[in-house]
Amino acid sequence: MPKDRPVIGLLCAHEQEKRDRWFVATAYIQAIIKAGGIPILIPYQPKEQIFHILEGLDGLVLPGGDDVDPGRFGENPIAQCGTIDPQWDDLDLWAAGFALERNMPILAICRGCQVLNVALGGTLIQDIPTQVRDSIKHAQQAPRWYASHDISVQSASLLGNIWGNDPKKVNSYHHQSIAKVGKGLRIVASAPDGIIEAVESSEHRFVLGVQWHPELMTEHYPVAGRIFEHFIQASLES
Repeated sequence: MPKDRPVIGLLCAHEQEKRDRWFVATAYIQAIIKAGGIPILIPYQPKEQIFHILEGLDGLVLPGGDDVDPGRFGENPIAQCGTIDPQWDDLDLWAAGFALERNMPILAICRGCQVLNVALGGTLIQDIPTQVRDSIKHAQQAPRWYASHDISVQSASLLGNIWGNDPKKVNSYHHQSIAKVGKGLRIVASAPDGIIEAVESSEHRFVLGVQWHPELMTEHYPVAGRIFEHFIQASLES
C-alpha cells in the first residue's frame, strides 16, 4: 500500500529541577497529527540509537525549550543566559546533524530554530533585552495562541509561499535568537527590531526554522496549520 501518513520524529524536552523526565508538549503532537503525520517521540539516549530511530523516519521536528549552551557556538554564558542542559543539546544537535546530512525535512521551532542555526555553524544572541538596543517585547504576556507582534516575510521564499496574504503576526516566547546565520541558511522573516524570526535552507528540500510557536496558533490562525501541512507533505515525498 502507498504511504499516506509520514512518520515524524519529535524530539523530547528535558526537565531536571522538579523531576527528571523527558517529555513533549501536547500541542506539537496534535499539530503533527492534524496535518497528517504520525509523531514518534524521541528522548535522549546513546547517539547510535538516536540515529537508528531517525533512519526509519520521514521528517524531524526540533521543538522549543531551554537555552542552547553558548559553548556550543564558542561563547561563554553572559549573566542573563538561562538554563542549559548538555544532554538536551546533544540530543537536538545529533538529530539535526543527522537529518541535515540526509536531506530529511526539518521543521525547527523557537529553541529548535536556534539549534538548527548552531548545527550549521551559526551563533546566537544570548539575551535580546540586554544585547539588542530598542528591542520589542519577545516574551509575551498574553494568551499563548495570540499573535502579539508583526514580522516581515520574504515573499520569494518557502515561508512566503506558505504564508500568502494572511496577516504577518506571530506569538513570541523567547529571549534568545539567531545572531550570525549558519552555513546554507537564509533569513526569510524578521521582527520590526531586526530580530531574525525565520530561516530556511538553500541547500535542502525543506528545512524551515521559525522563532515563534505555530503549534500553539493552529486553532486561531490558518497559516500556522499550513506550516505543518507543508512540512508533512514534504516528509511524505521524502
